[in-house]
Amino acid sequence: MSAAEAAPRAGLGACWRLLGSELRLTLGRRRNQFGLLVLAALPVMIAVTIRISGSGGGHGPDFFSAITSNGIFVALAALSVELTLFLPLAIAVLAGDAIAGEAGLGTLRYLLTVPVPRTRLLLTKYAALAIGAVEGVVVVAAAGVVAGGLAFGLPPMTTLSGTTIPMAEATGRLVLAVLYVSAGLAALAAVGLFISTLTEQPIVAMVATTGVAALMWILDAIPQLGWLHPWLLVHHWLAFGDLFRDPVFTDGIVRGLWLALGYTVVFLVAARTVFVHRDVTS
Repeated sequence: MSAAEAAPRAGLGACWRLLGSELRLTLGRRRNQFGLLVLAALPVMIAVTIRISGSGGGHGPDFFSAITSNGIFVALAALSVELTLFLPLAIAVLAGDAIAGEAGLGTLRYLLTVPVPRTRLLLTKYAALAIGAVEGVVVVAAAGVVAGGLAFGLPPMTTLSGTTIPMAEATGRLVLAVLYVSAGLAALAAVGLFISTLTEQPIVAMVATTGVAALMWILDAIPQLGWLHPWLLVHHWLAFGDLFRDPVFTDGIVRGLWLALGYTVVFLVAARTVFVHRDVTS
């Protein structure tokens, strides 16, 4: 093998090792492990509460009204609730640690003396954040399915449109919902990573990222700002519910994916611009 052929493989191997190290660090933190337990607790609480009360959500959102008909709706209801606070907060914590946390501890400058190209390091950290987003959503969905299945069973699903689909198809749609929600949170992770490059205080990055998500939810709830809604990252986050209609409504989902991609690209470019010129030696 020539040196020209070996160089790309060596670079790829370094990327995988760096990503593996980042994931081990993220998963090994007690705070993050506790956060996953909190994310899993909500769907269990929803299932237990509705099981004890003996009725569905009544006049509540569609997912809550249908919970007693199929346990999968517990997972969907939990996702719709946690998307407003808990999941964005989890992403904010991870993003705050990614750059600002390591800069504050002084470990970031040691990473860059390996040497690791700054762009590669930034993209690796974003990849770890995106994987963390998927992990959080999977935990919520899995806990919801298990708790909901035990409480209400997993029979063929009656969709939000009133038709019935087999359990295998319902499971496939749930997987698509998990991927869609993860894409939106991965876009928020790009925003958080950018904010994290601006400070050495992880708590500042965490609060700012959470505040950005909360502000977008508030703006999205103001009817007079309807012109702004299509540009807010959170506007299409709940469109995953359209996967459980028959036929599936794809307009909101497609718009949500394009918007998530746009936010991801813009804020990753902004993060790189800041990070490559940042002084981390002092």
